[in-house]
Amino acid sequence: MSRAGFLLVLEGIDGAGKSTLARSLAAWLRERGRTVVLDREPTDGPHGRALRESAKSGRLPPEGELELFVKDRREHVANVIAPALARGDVVILDRYYFSNAAYQGARGLDPAAIIASNEAFAPVPDLVLLLDVDPAAGHTRIGARGSALDDFEGAAYLADVRRIFLSLDRPFIRRIDAARSAAEVAADAIAVLQSAIS
Repeated sequence: MSRAGFLLVLEGIDGAGKSTLARSLAAWLRERGRTVVLDREPTDGPHGRALRESAKSGRLPPEGELELFVKDRREHVANVIAPALARGDVVILDRYYFSNAAYQGARGLDPAAIIASNEAFAPVPDLVLLLDVDPAAGHTRIGARGSALDDFEGAAYLADVRRIFLSLDRPFIRRIDAARSAAEVAADAIAVLQSAIS
C-alpha cells in the first residue's frame, strides 16, 4: 500500500508506559507542524468494547479473542488508519497486531501466523517502538495508577507475552528500555523517531 503518511506503533506489556509515551510523541510531532492521529487498539468500536469487557468478565477462548481483534482492526484500518496515512498524517497507535502475536501467542496460537494474516490487510508500520519492562515493574505501575489487574495482566502470563515480544525480529522494531523515567524513555524514543521520520 503506497502512502504519504507515517505509521508509528507502540508495543509492550501492560504497564510499560505506552499511553504516556504516545501522548509525548504526539505533542512533539505537533510542535513540529505534523498532523497526528493518536489512537489505540482495541478501539472504542463494538468489537473493541467486547474485548475490554471480556478482560474483566472472563477471557474468551484464544481463537475467539483473536477473531474479535481482527474484526476490530479491519474496521480501524478502513475507517481511520488507511485514510489518515493517505492524507499524509502521522498515525500513532497504542498497540497493533504485534500485541496479538504476543498476547494470543502466549495462549498457544502461532505468533508468526497471526502477523502474516494481519499483514494481508493491515498496513505494516514504518516504526515500532517496543517498550520493554519486567512484568513486576509493569504491575507496580498499574497499581500506582489505581487500576486493578485484569485477565490480561497476570505475572506469569505477562512473562510469556514479554518473551514473545522480545523474539520479534523485524528491521522496523526498535527496543526501548522502559524501566527508566518517562522523560528518559521519551528522549530515547524521540531520537529514534526523528531518525526514522526525517
